[in-house]
Amino acid sequence: MRLRHSLPLLLATALLAGCAGNAISPTYTSSNPEIMRISDDRPADPEKRIEDLGSYCVEVTETWNAHGTTPDGQSLWAKDTSRAVVRCD
Repeated sequence: MRLRHSLPLLLATALLAGCAGNAISPTYTSSNPEIMRISDDRPADPEKRIEDLGSYCVEVTETWNAHGTTPDGQSLWAKDTSRAVVRCD
């Protein structure tokens, strides 16, 4: 009988304790700066390149696109990559 009354109280306490903690603060770093950068200036796009994959070739195009801002107002840049099958020369 005691457990029946204390179980809802325990669940409510656990819920409040979980929600009362600090929000997870985002980190704006990457172990690979070739895919994400923080800067007010847009990084230069790399030139297109052709990769020979044996029986076919792939043209790789990379572009930097803005993906929002940090809390202090700096731009977040992420590299988008597209690939297209092309004829090998």
